[in-house]
Amino acid sequence: MRFTILPKTNPNIHKYPTEDYTIAKAFAKRLKNEFGDFLKCVVLFGSAARRSRGPKGDIDVLVVVDDLAMRMTREVVEAYKLIVEKTVAKISTRLHVTSMTITSFWEYVRAGDPVAINILRDGVPLIDPGIFEPLQALLIQGRIRPTKESVWVYFGRAPRTIVNAKWHLLQATLDLYWAVIDAAHAALMHVGEIPPTPEHVADLLRERLVKKKLLEPKYAETMEKFYRLMKKITHREIKEIRGEEFDKLLKETDEFVKRMKRFIE
Repeated sequence: MRFTILPKTNPNIHKYPTEDYTIAKAFAKRLKNEFGDFLKCVVLFGSAARRSRGPKGDIDVLVVVDDLAMRMTREVVEAYKLIVEKTVAKISTRLHVTSMTITSFWEYVRAGDPVAINILRDGVPLIDPGIFEPLQALLIQGRIRPTKESVWVYFGRAPRTIVNAKWHLLQATLDLYWAVIDAAHAALMHVGEIPPTPEHVADLLRERLVKKKLLEPKYAETMEKFYRLMKKITHREIKEIRGEEFDKLLKETDEFVKRMKRFIE
């Protein structure tokens, strides 16, 4: 008995611009020629499917390689990276490649990892010997769900991210201090002064500029304020800067720097 098996079209393919798909397909074919069976699947995914990027944004491609049949030695990894980089350069620099071993990809999918789920949800396989599409079908059927362990792993990141955000605000405040001190040093150098140590900058501004009516007193006070603030942050006396407070400090820094610029000009 003869019968025809018609190829199935992936339902996500219409989400991607034709140019993106063509570029990604050419990239996948070139990689297949280079790697052969070491390459398990190549998948087009990313923001293009959700129309959340510009018309000429990155083309996200997932490349899954076989770490079961081949040992992933340092030499293999380095050779792989070099070939991928050269292939991207030849095809299109818009390509943004995410590489993953088949073991890691399976673990992410099994745990219901959000990144893996999004790739399965939006992805279009360009090369697939029967790995990606079956998993995609299982997701559509609701048979891939997050494990309890993965739920807590992801939740555990949230408190650390909050701590990191607070730390970044402290670091940003120290950056404001350096903007103030650099501008003040430039103003003092403009009148022939050798830049003093930070603790003496405010006093020297008063002595050389404020007393001679070259600068308003509030700018020396601003310099002194930021120096004290820097000391309190570095000595851990201040452990958190609120967003509203940072906005005020940013505005004050901007005004200070602009005033020093007018003085120098």
